Amino acid sequence: MRTLSALFLCAAFAVAADPAKNEPAIEQQPADPKAAKIVLIAGSNFFKAGEHEYVANCAVLVDLLKQTAGVAPVLAVDWPKKPETFDGAKAVVFLFDGAEKHQLLKENRIPAFQKLVDAKVGLVQLHQTVEYNKDFTQKAISWSGGAWEKGKGARAHWVQQFDTFPDHAIFTGVKPFKLDDGWIYKNTFVAGMNGVAPLLRTWNPKATDKPTGAQDVIAWAYERPEGGRSFTFTGAHLHSSFAEEGYRRFLVNGILWAAGVDVPKSGAKVDLDASDLPKYLKPPPAPKKK
Repeated sequence: MRTLSALFLCAAFAVAADPAKNEPAIEQQPADPKAAKIVLIAGSNFFKAGEHEYVANCAVLVDLLKQTAGVAPVLAVDWPKKPETFDGAKAVVFLFDGAEKHQLLKENRIPAFQKLVDAKVGLVQLHQTVEYNKDFTQKAISWSGGAWEKGKGARAHWVQQFDTFPDHAIFTGVKPFKLDDGWIYKNTFVAGMNGVAPLLRTWNPKATDKPTGAQDVIAWAYERPEGGRSFTFTGAHLHSSFAEEGYRRFLVNGILWAAGVDVPKSGAKVDLDASDLPKYLKPPPAPKKK
C-alpha cells in the first residue's frame, strides 16, 4: 500500500492539475432550497503530499455526494465565512486538524454550533476531528457518542482489510475494502455505549495488549437522546484511499445517514475514475527560505 501511495503521488504531480477539481467552489449555496444541504469543512493547512489533503478529500466527497438526488453539498475552508452557509444544513462534516488546532474551538464558535446540535443537525467527524482539547472532550462525546482523549487514546498506522460489516444502513451496498490508514483508536464513549452503534473495528497488529470493551472501535454511528445523528470514522488519512469503491460508499452512506437522508437501496452512487484522484491535489507549497 505504501508503494502504491508513492506511485500515486508521482502521478499526482506529473500531470497538469484540473482546475475544476483542485479549485473547487467554496461556499456556493444550493440552487434548490428544498435540497438537503450538507456542509463540509476542510482544513487548509498542508501536511504531506497525499496525506491530510483535507480540501482535496472534501472536494472528492462533494462530487460523490452530488450523485445522490436531492443532496446539495457545500464546501467551506477552515470555517464558513458566509453566515448563510449553515442555514438549513442537515449535517456538517469536519475534516481538519484536531486537539488545540480544532477549528470548532477557535473564535468562540461553540455557542453557534451548539444551536445546530440543538436543532438536530447531523455531525460527521473524520480523522483527527475526533480529538478535542481536554476541556471540551465530554461535550464532544455528548454530541457524537465518542471522542479521542489524550492520555487514554492511541494512534498508529497499519493496513487493514474490512470484509464483514454489521447490519446498519451505512453499510448498504458497501463492498469489502482495504486501507493503509492512520488509525485513532482506544476512544472514549458515552456511558454504556448508549445510542452508539460500532461500525468498524481494528487493532494495532504490533500492540502487545488486547482490546477490551469498545477500545478497537474506529468508526461508529450515534443517535443522540435528544434527537440528531452523528457518524465518526477515525481513518481518512490518505487521499489515495478513495480508489476503493467500498470505502467511498461507506463514507457517503455515513454522511447521508447523519443528515437524515435515506440511504439508497443499493447504497449511494459513488462513481469515480481513480485516475482522476491526482487532479484534486494541489502541488506542495514551496519550501520556506531560511
